[in-house]
Formats: sequence, structure tokens, C-alpha cells
Amino acid sequence: MKKTQTETLKKVWNYLKSYRMQIVSSLLLAGVVVATTLYAPILVGQAVDHIADRGKVEFSVVSRILLRLVAVSLITGGCQWIMNLLNNRIVYHVVRDIRKDVFGRLQRLPLRFMDNHPHGDVVSRVISDADQFADGLLLGFTQLFTGVITILGTLLFMLSLNPWITLVVVCLTPLSLLVANYIAKSTFSFFKEQSAIRGVQTACVDELIGNQKVVQAFLQEERALEQFEEINERLEKSSLKAIFFSSLTNPCTRFINSIVYAAVALSGAYAAIQGRISIGDLTCFLSYAKQYTKPFNEISGVVTELQNAIACAGRLFALLEEAEQVPDREDALVLKEVKGEISFEQVSFSYVPEKPLIEAVSLKAGPGEKIAIVGPTGCGKTTLINLLMRFYDVTDGRITADGRDIRDYTRKSLRAGFGMVLQDTWLKEGTVLENISMGNRKATREEVVQAARAAHAHSFIKRLPQGYDTWLSENGGGLSQGQKQLICIARIMLVMPPVLILDEATSSIDTRTELKIQEAFGRLMEGRVSFIVAHRLSTIKDADRILVMKDGNIIEQGNHLQLLEKKGFYYQLYHSD
Repeated sequence: MKKTQTETLKKVWNYLKSYRMQIVSSLLLAGVVVATTLYAPILVGQAVDHIADRGKVEFSVVSRILLRLVAVSLITGGCQWIMNLLNNRIVYHVVRDIRKDVFGRLQRLPLRFMDNHPHGDVVSRVISDADQFADGLLLGFTQLFTGVITILGTLLFMLSLNPWITLVVVCLTPLSLLVANYIAKSTFSFFKEQSAIRGVQTACVDELIGNQKVVQAFLQEERALEQFEEINERLEKSSLKAIFFSSLTNPCTRFINSIVYAAVALSGAYAAIQGRISIGDLTCFLSYAKQYTKPFNEISGVVTELQNAIACAGRLFALLEEAEQVPDREDALVLKEVKGEISFEQVSFSYVPEKPLIEAVSLKAGPGEKIAIVGPTGCGKTTLINLLMRFYDVTDGRITADGRDIRDYTRKSLRAGFGMVLQDTWLKEGTVLENISMGNRKATREEVVQAARAAHAHSFIKRLPQGYDTWLSENGGGLSQGQKQLICIARIMLVMPPVLILDEATSSIDTRTELKIQEAFGRLMEGRVSFIVAHRLSTIKDADRILVMKDGNIIEQGNHLQLLEKKGFYYQLYHSD
């Protein structure tokens, strides 16, 4: 655990290094604040000495001391304000940098990571854990540094007044440190567990809200509540343990600090009776005793918060250290013009090493050829498309585009040559116009409207409140599934890609509109190679070649009539469709 904390702190320091000047400035200001704060009791002590004797109050001297005290207070307040401003800037800039790096890493992580990690947990790390880390770091800057400097400064001032009374304070100090250290070690594991369970809870909420219709349709409300309550109870227990142990810090250190204060008062009073110190010095010493013990309470509280912050930072850095997708080769080529010659050569792939999915698949497709891929669920149809788009890289064999391995091209240029419409639609928050022009930001409004007409989306878009300027919420809320799909199809019509990939692209559209879109796709596919993943076999009768997949292998291929004549697996699928 200690090693993990140390490694996390080193990574935090790597981010703090960029703000070294601000940190140094903050420390200098903290030194000024502490020095002026500790100088104030000396002025108060001097004032006391000048009014201690009956009938001998020196008002002129006391007035000068009070003026100095006001000046010292103003300097303290001004420096403290600037120091807090600097600390806030440092903390929020550091958290901004970490969030930026984490989000940038998310863009470069392979899809395998997203498939294996709940989205809610990732969101929890980027939002909640970063906020918790910011709170702990801010407390560290505002109280930890000032507290440490206050302790050291107070000891120096007390030594200058009376070394023996200072020795009493120093001997009792380790008790407070031991208690704070024990509590800090106990709380770290609880805060770490709390952060992990919070991530699970966020993932659960994200999943249930995102699939609310499914939950209600299958009457799973009670089960969903039970699932959430179970996670909530785990979070409650973990949080209570963390809060209980962390709440012990303040009363325990306050008790020890009270003992320190009492010891200073008794030893100081004895020294004053003996005439070794003045009444003013005793007043000053008691003030220092309070100031000396106060940072221990603050630091012990800060240490507890830092345990939470370090635990959250650890989850953020764990995300930053996830392996990125295999980068493009240094000599990778930019695919400028795709002719459309696609070839799979003995391609094998598996999501999990011990469970092979696609084995030794070979096929060729040329410009103007329409390739349909059919087969039962889980046979590898969509996986072929994922490999072609390089969402995943092949385990064995190779895929070529225009005669070269697709791994020789940059991912950006390769994907720019492919147009893809999936069964699952995705719309971002923005206007209808922005969603259609996503793949071609330079497109004019007229070009967007023309693409929407080709996709038969223009009529329903015009009926929206602001037409093409209608604002869509996240994932196109307010639109039907079919309307969302039409917008996604319009997006492809605007791009006019050399290679077209359709994965159940018209599954949510009525039959009449589907026939019109099929005609539009037919015009779009002229001279282009197209891959169509289909479950409804009636939609791919006119395909040039149909690939029939089963258990990751292509078991039959040919056109519709040829495959029916064979009376094989395709024949069975067609008559069961």
C-alpha cells in the first residue's frame, strides 16, 4: 500500500512540476503569513508588559505597538489572499491537465478496453474521482504547507523565548504524530474501496437509465432497485468505515494538543513565578502553544482527505496507464484515393485468446461489387467489419486495400475511405445540420439538404420545430429510432465514400421507405465496393455475392439463386427468415 501511495504521489508531482514557480511563490507567501502571524503574539506580549504594573501604563508605547499590530494583520491578510488565489490556480490547472490527458487517452484506447469496462466507471473516474482529488490537493496546499511552516516557525520563536518550555512541547509532539499516522494508514484502504464502489454505482445507474425502456418492458424495476440497493449498502458500509476512522483524527489530536497546552501553561507559570520569564512572555508562549497545536489538528484532517485524494488519483493514473491501441507505423502511408479492391487473406481473429472466432477466412471484393454477409447471430459477421475498419487488428493473416496491408496505412486515412451505417445509431448533442455534416464539415447547407433528400429524411426534418437547425439532445432524444437511422444514412450520402459498409442499416425503417433507400443506396454503390451485413435475407437478393458464415467460417458463397439451388445452410436460413 505504501509503495502504491508513493508511486501515485510521484505521478502527481510530475504534473505539479509545470507550476513550480507558482508553488515556490505560494511557499514564500506561506512563510510571510506564518512569520507575521507568529510576530503578532510578540507584539501582544510587549503590550502586556507595558500595562502589567499598576499605575505605570505607557500609552504612547502601547499605541505604537497597536499600530504595528494592525500593519502586521493587514500584511498577513493580503499575503493569505494572494496565496489562496495561487493555490486554487495550481490545483485546478493540475486537475484540468489530468482530465485533459485522461480524456485524450480515452480517444486512443482500443475498443477492447471499452468493451471490458463499464462506461459508468470510466465516467466516475473522469468526473467524481478528479473532483475528490482536487479537493484533497487544495486542502494540501492551503493547510498542509502552511501548517508545517507554522509548526517549524513556532518552535523557532519558542526556542528564542525559553528553550526548556520548548523542550516540553517537543517531547509531547510525537504522540500527536503517531495517532495521526495510525489513523491515516487505516483510512487509505477504506477510501480506496469507497472510490471503487462509487465507480460501480455510477456504472449501474448509467446502465439502468440508458436501458430504462428494457427494464420497464420486462418488469425488472424491483430487481433493478435490489441491485442498486445492494451496491448502495456496500458503499454505505465502506463510507461509514472511512468517515468513522477519519473522524477520530480531530478529537484524538485535540486531546493530545490540550495536554501540550496544559503542560506549557504549568511549566510557563512555574517559570514566571521563578522570575525566568515575564508575564508578557508567558502570554506569548501560551499563544504560541495554541498556534503550535492548531496545525496538528488541521494537518491530521488534511492527511485524511489526502488519503481519499491519493486513492482517487490512483484510479485516474491507472486509466492513464492503460495500454493504447497499437500506434500507426512510423512509415505508415496516407490512403488518398481508395479504388475499392479489398482482400481478406487467411484472416484469423479472437476477442479472447482461448476462444477462436474467425479462422482462416479468405475473400476478395472489387470496385462495383456488392458483397452481402449473412449467418446466425454470433458467427462473426460484424467482427469482419470491425477488422476491415481496424477497430481491431487481425490475430493472423492480413487484410489488404488496393493491394497493401491495411496496417501499412494510417487509421485516419483508412477510415476516411469507408462509409459506415450501423444498426445502432449515434447522434451527438447539436443541430440536425451538424449531425448530418459530421463526416464533412466543409459541406454547404444545400449539400446537406441534398443528402437528406437522397436518404428520404428531408420531409420529416422540415416538420421539426426549426427544421435543420433543430437542436437534438444526447443521442437524438425526441426522434424515433427510424428517424435517427435516416439521419445516419444522410450522413453517409453526404460523404459519398469509396467503400460502403451497411450493418442492418435499415432495420428500424418502414418497408416503403426502405425500398426507396435501397434504390438510393443502389445509385450510391455504383462503381463502389459495398459490404452489407444482413439478417433479413430478402434485402440482399440482388447482391453480387453472398457470403454465408457459421462459427467464424465462410461455409458457402455465391449469388442468391446459386445458393438456393445448393439447398444448403443458406437455403435453410432463407426459408426460416
